[in-house]
Amino acid sequence: MLDQLLIAQIFGFISFILGVSTFYQKDDRKLKILMLIFNLNHVVHFLLLGTLVSALSALVSALRTATSIYVSSKLVASAFIAVGLVIGVFLADSVWDLLPILGMVIGTYSIFVLKGIAMRIAFLMGSVCWLINNILVGSIGGTLLEATVIVINSITVLRMLREERILIENSSH
Repeated sequence: MLDQLLIAQIFGFISFILGVSTFYQKDDRKLKILMLIFNLNHVVHFLLLGTLVSALSALVSALRTATSIYVSSKLVASAFIAVGLVIGVFLADSVWDLLPILGMVIGTYSIFVLKGIAMRIAFLMGSVCWLINNILVGSIGGTLLEATVIVINSITVLRMLREERILIENSSH
């Protein structure tokens, strides 16, 4: 049991590294590719921790992220959200199990429908859901990840806003 917990936490720290790399990206396509790898790693991490709802939410997130690299559609987003909600609500044992589902729903809508700064701001909201979930399920790497992602994603949004402002100022001259 201790070995499984240790291995789970190692996968959590790998998720930490992948997640930090993901949300540092200003390029949407690179962000989605790294997010796919991150989500697949997170599936293993949560399975090893024994939290099925979190693992399935991460799996739906991985599938939706892979799809979003090639498709941008509200209809497809709705399908992934519906699947995630049905699976999650069916498997949820407590109200707290709804946090990774909510994080997945926000992330799914964001990755299919939003772009640029708006996508990253929505990801911040999803990160709060995952942060609370990770604290509750005992994911050390996941908790560090979401706290760091909130900071890095905020910095990236500020960088993008600054670059956007500079472009606007330069185009008006």
